[in-house]
Amino acid sequence: MRELLESKLKRFDELERLRVDPDVLSDGDRISAVAREHGSLSKLAGKYRRFKDLHKQIKDAREMIAGRDADLRELAEAELPELLEQRESLWDELLGMTIGGEDANRDRCIMEIRAGAGGDEAALFARDIYEMYKRHAEQKRWKIEVLDHSATELGGFKDISLALTGEGVYRELAYESGGHRVQRVPDTETQGRVHTSAATVAVMAEPEDVEIDLKPEDYRLDKFCASGPGGQHVNKTESAVRLTHLETGIVVQCQDEKSQHKNLAKALRVLKSRLYDHLQQLESDKRASERKTLIGSGDRSQRIRTYNFPQNRLTDHRIGLTLHKLDQIIAGDLQPVTDALVEYDRQQLRDAMGGLD
Repeated sequence: MRELLESKLKRFDELERLRVDPDVLSDGDRISAVAREHGSLSKLAGKYRRFKDLHKQIKDAREMIAGRDADLRELAEAELPELLEQRESLWDELLGMTIGGEDANRDRCIMEIRAGAGGDEAALFARDIYEMYKRHAEQKRWKIEVLDHSATELGGFKDISLALTGEGVYRELAYESGGHRVQRVPDTETQGRVHTSAATVAVMAEPEDVEIDLKPEDYRLDKFCASGPGGQHVNKTESAVRLTHLETGIVVQCQDEKSQHKNLAKALRVLKSRLYDHLQQLESDKRASERKTLIGSGDRSQRIRTYNFPQNRLTDHRIGLTLHKLDQIIAGDLQPVTDALVEYDRQQLRDAMGGLD
């Protein structure tokens, strides 16, 4: 935790220097990326600097208490409780801000939702959880943009890719990565039987352009005609694009826009996020022997949640959370779930860290 905070502060100081670097100032794209990263780290860096200052003041106060000067001892004894309380409060805030790992404070992320087992009902469920996240994003005043989607004839989604931007967006949504299961009576079910189907969600931090060096020779670009539900042709021009990263084999495609240029720009955003996520996962695998929190790992093979419509129940299996207000959650009120997950992770970190001294 301290190492992470120190690295973030070091990066923030580096960004401070880059903001006045003539080479950076002459590059519009680079200065924009630097400004965004600087802004996303400024609150964390400020709080951690204050925490370090309090830590030093507490150390100095204890040295005064142990010293021979009676007046200084009395002054330090009077100040110490308040300093300790301020440091504890600030540490709790820092824990909350760093939950989610080193990307916790990014204000941009990519979310991919894919229908799993269950046919048309799974695709309809994928659409429902997309709409849940969309409404939640609107409540949080986050910006949400559909990058690509593949619809079914019944109005569901085989898959959909989104870009979300806003304060705290990645820290909150990172908990959504994994398998989501639904239990309900489909509209097409005539005998009232409950069916089970599934969807998977992947949430990836969106890196700045300067963090992922992606050149045209690193990927293969294929162009094709966009199609609609059921394979219907909706565009006779080759506006859709498919990118294949040659080294990793990661494939991304985009056909939402009528413009090939716009589809390529969106596909590159997704590809960069997947590459960044791939590199982060490799780093995580190297540290596999280290402690991991139960819910911060983003293991997408893990079934994390069940949505039971007949019982109006949502269950998050990672922390044993059950809420009987699924109707409100599906309507966009995801905050009670997110708050419980964040608090659980915070307590796990608090327990692992032990005392501050």
